[in-house]
Amino acid sequence: MNHEQISDWIDVARAEEFGPGQSRRVDNGGNPIAVFNLDGDYYALADRCSHEGFPFLGCGLPAEDLVRDEELVCPRHGARFCLRTGAALTPPAWESLAAFPVRVENGMVQVRDQRRD
Repeated sequence: MNHEQISDWIDVARAEEFGPGQSRRVDNGGNPIAVFNLDGDYYALADRCSHEGFPFLGCGLPAEDLVRDEELVCPRHGARFCLRTGAALTPPAWESLAAFPVRVENGMVQVRDQRRD
């Protein structure tokens, strides 16, 4: 019997094409994930505000308008979240965003959606 494990890691972008200060959005079966490069470290958060479910990177605004230092700002009501942890920092959001593991494997930035575990 073959017990080959299927990878749960989702390709985001080649590391050389995903520089510091940039972000990417990936859709995992209707569960969008926002991935950020902060000074060479990668972080991933749910791409929906915990306040009313409004999208961040999927809202149509450039990421530069949504990221302030190490904070992600909701374009709808201005709630702020920590890019590193997903912690809610200001009202009207009180709940943190789901955070996901990110790795670089063979030059590819990948994210894992552990909500499927």
